[in-house]
Amino acid sequence: MNRPVPMPQTAGSPAALPEGHPPVAFGKIGVLIVNLGTPDGTDYWSMRRYLKEFLSDRRVIEVNRALWWFLLNVVILSKRPQAKGRDYATIWNKERDEGPLRTITRAQSEKLAARLSGRDPRLVFDWAMRYGNPSIASRIEALQKAGCERILLVPLYPQYAAATSATVCDAAFDALKKMRWQPVLRVAPPWPDEPAYIDALAQSIETSLGALDWEPELVLASFHGIPKDYFDKGDPYQCYCHKTARLLRARLGWPEEKLRVTFQSRFGKAEWLQPYTDKTVEALATSGVKRLAVITPGFVADCLETLEEIGGENAEIFHHHGGEKFHFINCLNDSEPGMDVLETVVRRELMGWAELG
Repeated sequence: MNRPVPMPQTAGSPAALPEGHPPVAFGKIGVLIVNLGTPDGTDYWSMRRYLKEFLSDRRVIEVNRALWWFLLNVVILSKRPQAKGRDYATIWNKERDEGPLRTITRAQSEKLAARLSGRDPRLVFDWAMRYGNPSIASRIEALQKAGCERILLVPLYPQYAAATSATVCDAAFDALKKMRWQPVLRVAPPWPDEPAYIDALAQSIETSLGALDWEPELVLASFHGIPKDYFDKGDPYQCYCHKTARLLRARLGWPEEKLRVTFQSRFGKAEWLQPYTDKTVEALATSGVKRLAVITPGFVADCLETLEEIGGENAEIFHHHGGEKFHFINCLNDSEPGMDVLETVVRRELMGWAELG
């Protein structure tokens, strides 16, 4: 008869395992932060793999599957990888040979660990990408092997959308479906109105604009767009964006016309949430606005959509149409205020699991 092997006791853990059972670690609590993703390189095949995974997600592209398969594999993936590869090359972290989103997300995880691991030694911090590497499935597996019986999943999107927050959950649940012994999973909700987040955004604006020798006539709060059809079907994303902007205006003491909401990064011919950032930038410059600043509150880390699309492409649009001064306000990234926001979210969602003081 097999004799039981005593194991460390934690809530929900078996008191013992039979002899011959594979070694199992117990008692840890994982915190997995997840961002959108980044290609492994700027070459054609790296870009193609990344774009195919991203654009094959049914939450991202909600069109007829047969038609989309043809458009994606025959049309889009024959040309778009080269163009996007050139765009990524302009922002690539050459020292680490990776996209800035990977660099920053890693740093956010490491700084969370430095802030909180000492308060509860059971905590294990990790990071993943929804598309590309490291995958959500691989990091959930790694956390479980490290002894994590419970995992807090933190989608790094302050404003919920099905094409962002929900698809992170999809990938996590898909990974759990393949596991015989699943860890308990808790998902952090979005934080569009979190006071620490609003205050960090306001500090970022005040500090960044305070370093300029000129004052913008207005500031655009540019959020990533989604097709209008998604909103019409019930996605709350647009409401969350406007709530964040309203609270940010109140914190800054600005009127509505001083901080305007726009939406960027549209793709395809369908109507997306309006007003569009690029069209607004063009119209402002054409109308005589000479000094403009843009912040991207929906992104917790700088990436292609912020550094290249806003800091590069939209700055060029503004100057081309008569604008003189353009300033991009960087994302919170792993700055102290940015880390205060993530720590606030993680602390709140670990209540009842971890002892953080």
